[in-house]
Amino acid sequence: MKRQKKNSSQRAFSRGYQAGVTGRSRSLCPHVTGDTRHDWLTGWREGREDHWNGFNTLAQAQKIQTFF
Repeated sequence: MKRQKKNSSQRAFSRGYQAGVTGRSRSLCPHVTGDTRHDWLTGWREGREDHWNGFNTLAQAQKIQTFF
């Protein structure tokens, strides 16, 4: 059975979230313009907020799963 790929906006959000949680800078966003940049930065902001609020790794994994 084939699995469907996540669309590019979901993938960008997820990768941005992971970057934010790990404390990486938002200037490392791989997208220059467009909706995927917006999605990556939105994920990054969510990740930074969760990191500052002290979410542990398990809570972060559960939260990213609820987005999609």
